[in-house]
Amino acid sequence: MHDGVYFVDADRTIQFWNKAAEEITGYTASETIGKQCQNSNLSHIDEKGEPLCTVGCPLFSTIVDGQQRIANVFVRHKDGYRVPITVNIFPIYDGGITVGAVEVFTKISSKVYEDDLIERLSGIAMHDALTGLPNRSYLESFLEYKLNDYRRFDRPFAVLFSDIDDFRKFNNEHGHDAGDAVLRNVSRSLKNSARSSDLVGRWGGEESVGIYTLSKESDAAIIAEKFRALVENTVITHNGKSLSISASVGITMARKDDTIESIIKRADLLMYQSKQNGKNRVTVG
Repeated sequence: MHDGVYFVDADRTIQFWNKAAEEITGYTASETIGKQCQNSNLSHIDEKGEPLCTVGCPLFSTIVDGQQRIANVFVRHKDGYRVPITVNIFPIYDGGITVGAVEVFTKISSKVYEDDLIERLSGIAMHDALTGLPNRSYLESFLEYKLNDYRRFDRPFAVLFSDIDDFRKFNNEHGHDAGDAVLRNVSRSLKNSARSSDLVGRWGGEESVGIYTLSKESDAAIIAEKFRALVENTVITHNGKSLSISASVGITMARKDDTIESIIKRADLLMYQSKQNGKNRVTVG
C-alpha cells in the first residue's frame, strides 16, 4: 500500500511501522519500533509551525477520548526537510478499553518545505523574542497536555512559578539594557539545565514557569531550589560592574482536579509567600 501505517500502544510506543512509512519519512522500522512517538525524530508540527508532539498531539488525544481524527501536519524526513502529510488516526480497542491507536498517513503533495523555514515559523509562534524561551502560549498548551497525561496515565508532575525580586528597582538603577541582559543570561542557564521531559518558559515580564515530570513528590523541592540557585548565581558585567539578581519561587504538585488556571494560581500564591518571607527562597505546597 502507498499509505504509511504505524501502531502505538497506550504509552505511544510504536509497535508497527510499514514499508510505506519508511519510504515517506526515510526512517526504517528498526529505527522507530520500540520508541515512543514523542521521543522519535519525526517531530510533527502543524500548519502554523507548532510542535504537536508536546503541545497538541492528535494521536494522544485519540488514545484519551477514543475519537477518530484527521489532520494535515508536517513530518520531519530523515534527511532534514519537512514533508506535508494527511494523518487519519483511529483508536484500538480491547474489550471496550482504548489500548492504543493506529495512524494512517499520506503525502498530500510532492512539495516539501525547507526545515529551517518551518522551524523559524515555530519559533516565532511559540517562543519569547527576548529570551528565546517558550512563551505563555506554548506553556499553556504543554500544561494542558501534561494534565491530560496525568489524568490518563497517572504520571505526576509539578509546576513552578518564579518572579525576579525587585526587578523594577534593578531596571531603575542599572537601565533596561542591563535588565534585558540578566533575563537573557538567566534564560540561557535555565535552558541548559532543563531535561528533555521538562519545559521552562517566560510567563510574562520577569515571571517564569517551569513544568517538571517527577518520580516522587519530594523531588519538587530539590528542583525548585536548583532553579532558585541558578538565578542567584547568574551574573552579567555591565558598565564594568558585576550584577546579579535573585528570584522567589513557588512549586506545587499537580492534582487530578486541576485546570491550567488552578495549578498556575496555586504556584503563584506559593511564590508570593516566598516574597513575603524574605524573597530569594522557595515555598513548596
